Formats: sequence, structure tokens, C-alpha cells
Amino acid sequence: MLAPVRTVVTDNGTCPLLSVQPSRGLVDEKFQIVIMNLLPNQEVTIYCLHQSEDKDFWHAFGHYISDEDGIVTVAKDKSLGGTYEGREQMGLIWSMRPVPGSRSGLRLRKTNVLTPMVIHISVYSGHLSEGFSEKTPLATSVTERWYVAPGVQRVNVREKGVRGTLFLPPGPGPYPGVLDLWGGGGGLVEYRSALLASHGFASMALEYLAPEELKTVDVDVSYFERAYQILQNHPKVQKDNLAMLGLSFGSAITFSMAAYSKVIKPQCCVCISGSHVVPIDKSVFEAFEEIKKHANKARMNEENQVIQRDLILPIPSDPALKVDVGRIKCPFLLVNGGDDQNWASVESAVDMEMMMEKAGNRHLLTVLTYPDAGHLIEPPYSPHFRATNFMLQEMKEKIVMLWGGQTKPHAYAQEDAWNKILAFLRQHLCFSSNFAKAKL
Repeated sequence: MLAPVRTVVTDNGTCPLLSVQPSRGLVDEKFQIVIMNLLPNQEVTIYCLHQSEDKDFWHAFGHYISDEDGIVTVAKDKSLGGTYEGREQMGLIWSMRPVPGSRSGLRLRKTNVLTPMVIHISVYSGHLSEGFSEKTPLATSVTERWYVAPGVQRVNVREKGVRGTLFLPPGPGPYPGVLDLWGGGGGLVEYRSALLASHGFASMALEYLAPEELKTVDVDVSYFERAYQILQNHPKVQKDNLAMLGLSFGSAITFSMAAYSKVIKPQCCVCISGSHVVPIDKSVFEAFEEIKKHANKARMNEENQVIQRDLILPIPSDPALKVDVGRIKCPFLLVNGGDDQNWASVESAVDMEMMMEKAGNRHLLTVLTYPDAGHLIEPPYSPHFRATNFMLQEMKEKIVMLWGGQTKPHAYAQEDAWNKILAFLRQHLCFSSNFAKAKL
């Protein structure tokens, strides 16, 4: 289906045509942008604008020159400048940033996954870098980016004291399950689970840090075990085909549960930007208290951005201070950024490799390390945030956290890692063919 297109007849009598396909797609799906009916070798700027749910505007743009037929094809032509350069099919999305004059420290995250991200794409004459709102575009199109494929169900989970959201693929199932844990920022973050369900996994986004409803002293090992059992016992879930997926602090929980729990027995686990230091063997509160003992190791850069990676360095040699990863019995995929400024994930991976080599289970570990990628390795084409506002849950203190990473290599890491995460889950969860990926 073609998106609505608005065009302007230029002085030379041509009427540029802008095509964005698909006009509706999943957020991890590439789109094709083609502009036709330009003059040969005409300079144009392709501009993207999105208003977030917080009402902030985000934009990106690339400078192009049409070919001898008056055509620009973003997938094969190089951007000569703008917020990204080179041959970058999805550069307009992953290089998005707040428009000049916006609030500082913003992060773009989808809260309501049942509505799309609406992206306005326009073409302007010449190579522009500012003043877009004051100019008339040659053509404009609108595209929708969705986290949920048609037929995916969203189910609130409020059972046995557990809070979360379960996303179920279309059809009768049953499907392999994923317990999805985000990091220390807290809240109920649904968009990754929604996207996993769009790829055939019954995925439950678990809330375990919510100051109003869940006291960290009450969120202990049994909380995560109850959540696992709720997912496992759902009639549309294959009870023996479950995985855990954790990012940042969620990885610490994943390592701990896989190593020690008698209830949680995943077929495989994925940990993004995490560490085995600070085991979660009692409550989340006690784990935070242990981390706070090392708060003096945090430092600030010249822009007053907090660097936390030193909190767990050097990696302790005392086994009591780490998860005994030698006890892990299922395949593990570690995804790390070489420029992670928030957590010492790369050093932790090296230590885990040595521990597992010694224990004889090193063959279960796969490590992906992406140079110049930061801490927040998200689904593909998510804009890169080097530093954002962050609330320290236990201290009720708002800071600017330095996550690290450089925009282009971080974008490549997100795309490559996501494809490898999906392949890893399919490989180890005996992925059946009873789910055909829905197309928007």
C-alpha cells in the first residue's frame, strides 16, 4: 500500500515522486526510499521527522545527488553529509536526534506498543542542515513503524504478586517462551517483547523495579521463579522451551537464576551488556546495597556525565563475589559493546570465559563484542544515545548517565546482534514452523 504523498511542482516543471516502501512495517524491517523525476545531478536533502510520545521532536537528514536519470535510491546511493554519511539504507532512522532547542538528555523509547511510530519523510531541494520547518518540501510521505505484527496479543500479567506483560504470537501455538528483563532504570518496558512475539516467541516483559508498587526488598529470587512459572504454565507456551533475556542489571538476574535456581531451567539465555559480578541470591535491594558500597568508584567526565563502569573493576577474584557461571548448564549468548561506559561487560565476559573454561562448560558460551558500541544495545535502527537522563532507583537521584558508543558502529551492532539473538533463540528453542511471520 502506498503512503500518502504530497508533491510540489518545481520551477523547472518537474514533479518529484517520493516512494517509501513498505509504508507500514516492523521496526526491524528495512524500508526502501526512492525519489524520481528530479533533474540529473540535482542536490537534494532527505529529511525524517518524528514526534515522540513525550511530544519531543526527533529528526535526521542526508544529502544526496540524483543520478543522470534524476533518481535517488537511498539503499544504493551515498549520503554526502547530514546526520549520517555513506550508503546507509536505514540511516534516517538510526541517526535520529532531538531537534535543536530540545530538552537535554532525551531517550526515544516506545511506551504504547499498540500504536506505531509515525515517521514523516520529506525531500528538499539543495543540501540543507537547518531551517527545515521554514522551507517547502518537494515531496512528503508518511511511514509507520510497528513493534507488534498483526494478530499479536498483549496480555496484562498481575498474578501471584508478579507484574508484567505477555505478548503472544498469532495462532493457537504453543510457542517457545522468553522471559524478558530490562535493567536498573525500572518500569515495565514492553517493546522488545512485542517485537519478539512478532517473530514467533511468547515473550513476557517482567517488571521488577517499580517504586510505587514493588519494594526492592520484596523482589527476591522467588519473584523471578514465580514469573518463570507463570510463563511456563501458559497454555500457549511450550513449557520445556523457555529462554531468559536480560539487559544490564537484568543480565545479573539471568546469570544468577541460570546458575542457582532449582525452578528456572532455561534452554538458553541471552545477556546484553551485563556482568556476573554482584550475584542476585537474595533480594534486589541487597544487590543494590552491595553496588552502592562501590559508589565512590563512579566518576564524571567534563560534561558532568556519570561513568559507572569502574564500580565492578577490577573484576574480583573472590568467587563469593561473583555468580558461579561454571554451574550453568545451558547455552549462553553474551552481547557486549567495546565502548560500554556504564558497566564493565567486556572485562566480565573475559572472566566468565576463564571460569567456564576451568569448569568445563566453556563450550556453552558464545561472546559477541562490538567495538565502538555502547551499553544500550537495542533492537535494530533504534537511535543511538551516548548519554541520557537516568534515575538512580535506590537513591532517587536524577543524573546524566554516559552509556558510550559511536553512532554508526553502534547502529551496526544493534542490527547484527538482533539477527544473531533471533537465530540463537530459534536454534536452541527447537523453533517450529507453525508460525509464519506476519507481514504488516
